[in-house]
Amino acid sequence: MSGSSIGKRLVLTSFGESHGRCVGAVLDGCPAGLAIDEKDIQKMLDLRKPGQSSITTQRKEEDKVEILSGVFRGFTTGAPISMIIWNKDQDPRAYDSLKTKLRPGHSDYPAMIKYKKFNDYRGGGRFSGRLTATFVMGGAIARKLLKESLGVETHSYTLQIGKIRMNKSLTSKMTKSIYSNEVRCPDKTYAKKMKDAIINARNKGDSLGGIIESITTNLPTGIGEPIFSSIESDMSKAIFSIPSVKGIEFGSGFQGSSNFGSENNDLYQYKKGKIVTKTNNAGGILGGISTGMPIVMRVAFKPVSSIAKKQTTIDIKTKKPTILSIKGRHDPCVVPRAPPVVDSLVSLTLADLALQGGFIKSVL
Repeated sequence: MSGSSIGKRLVLTSFGESHGRCVGAVLDGCPAGLAIDEKDIQKMLDLRKPGQSSITTQRKEEDKVEILSGVFRGFTTGAPISMIIWNKDQDPRAYDSLKTKLRPGHSDYPAMIKYKKFNDYRGGGRFSGRLTATFVMGGAIARKLLKESLGVETHSYTLQIGKIRMNKSLTSKMTKSIYSNEVRCPDKTYAKKMKDAIINARNKGDSLGGIIESITTNLPTGIGEPIFSSIESDMSKAIFSIPSVKGIEFGSGFQGSSNFGSENNDLYQYKKGKIVTKTNNAGGILGGISTGMPIVMRVAFKPVSSIAKKQTTIDIKTKKPTILSIKGRHDPCVVPRAPPVVDSLVSLTLADLALQGGFIKSVL
């Protein structure tokens, strides 16, 4: 099974399955001399892990990370950093009844055909959202590398759940409130409305999707490579690795397509001796290269496919229609757990491009 690695200079390899013994990551290409320990990684994993609130899956995983290599006396050595977390609360029995029933919205059918039924179907196996924990392992290190080397910060938060959308712009003060509630929305009024919507959907045996907005600040001008390694190209590839992601936009995005050029262009000006733009419809990227303005990106997540509401499907054993109601422990909405995952993949992508462009040295 190929496709388990991403990056050129900073390469993340992910391994494991939802109901296997463990999931893990290997991060190769991290510069030597970065102060790192398991607490740095654990902090981000704890923001993502399941079973923390009433609106997420009740699968309770400790998600305690173990660093196996690449760190010595509290600093990276330049060697590959390998990390694992053990799966301790998996319940594969819940999937016995689903073995021959194709779950709508899941990878069951194409994976079964591609791997000729040798794929691990339990909880989605390799295609599970459980694997986003491996993104966070590597992303936590990349995030610290960017912060320590360049002062870069990334903040991702819940912008929209279902049809409820926060109509405020994120401020630096608001970033401190992102994790003050279960929904990960920095505005408490909208957070309550979003939570109520998720609970309402769950009570109906249904699910909801939503949108995460990510804003990266202090990124130097000039990061990114032309054409196929532009920031948008590499970022999109990384973000679409997250299960349930169905769309991405930068800056004014799709809304900008209805503007006149005179409305959408960002006009240059000097501010405190620095070249900036009056607006940021480009989302901090022109020609695939950072402009020095904040990188602004929005990511759309589809509603969770595993729902209790009855749906029709087919049984590949009997080759007849059947009724399916999924009873396992599933998130009614994955969006509240997604901000640290988006943060991680943004950090991995930008750190990789910064290394390619010589903005970060191989030894700190």
